Amino acid sequence: MAVICAIAVVAVRGATLESTAVQTPPMDWKGVAPLVVAIGCALVAFNQAGELATANWVLVIVLLLVAAAAFAVFWRIEDRSSHPLVSTRYLRQRRTWALLSTTLLTMTGVFAIMNGLIPNLAQDPAAGPGIGADAVSWVTLTPYALAGLVIGPVAGRLAGSLGYHRVLQIGLIGTVIGVALAVVTASAPSPGLLLVVSLFIGVTYAGISNIMLNGLGIVLSPEDNPGYLPGLNAGAFNLGAGISFAVLFAVDTLVATGSGPRAGYTAGIVTGGILVLLALAVSVLIPRPDPAAVAARVEGAGPATH
Repeated sequence: MAVICAIAVVAVRGATLESTAVQTPPMDWKGVAPLVVAIGCALVAFNQAGELATANWVLVIVLLLVAAAAFAVFWRIEDRSSHPLVSTRYLRQRRTWALLSTTLLTMTGVFAIMNGLIPNLAQDPAAGPGIGADAVSWVTLTPYALAGLVIGPVAGRLAGSLGYHRVLQIGLIGTVIGVALAVVTASAPSPGLLLVVSLFIGVTYAGISNIMLNGLGIVLSPEDNPGYLPGLNAGAFNLGAGISFAVLFAVDTLVATGSGPRAGYTAGIVTGGILVLLALAVSVLIPRPDPAAVAARVEGAGPATH
């Protein structure tokens, strides 16, 4: 991992162009501090809640209260700052909260399925085919990642003609179908079926939905603060990944305790599917990017506005 990161640093330094906003105000460190506290406390609270019977519920409540208080402080600072990290005017707009909600729900629904439940099911000798730890990635994680790598450029090209919003919804619908296929697979898992699920969701989520969510964060950003929405969207991805493992594995553990491991896997995957359906519903509220503004950004004339 360290070697790959070092190669990435060299590639970015030598093969990409620097870009900055038209105006470059100083960093809003006062706003950063309470935002970090809010997100950090929320993540720890969700992870603790995922322990269920052994969870410290007093700690969960305290952390959630601290997170809420820290976010209130963050909002107040941003309202008064002359150079806010994120203007509260933008936080109130649909392009912000609708996109972030869609990203959060999508990531929460998919991440623990593909990076936890499916690999665990594949290795389970009782409920699954019992694939060894040295081979399971070739059946689950690697095909999923490669499918996303191959389809990503295709999705980007389609977005240019069909629109980011439409391609996102195509990807989300496909992801729901893929999760439904995973539910069927959990009832009688085999290496072949697990491979099909991994490839299918790799195409629909990693290759389409994920790319479109990132792209919308760019094309919906305002001209005077082009970095705020991609930054917040990245935070929504990270928060969703953490919550995903807390929620889906909590459901898995709860159901498996009473009904067996296979029922637990199925329940966790079904929960993820419901969250992706919610993401699809919320995605309707994301504003459609202005095609002219998108074209202008691609040509380097400036960021898209909406």
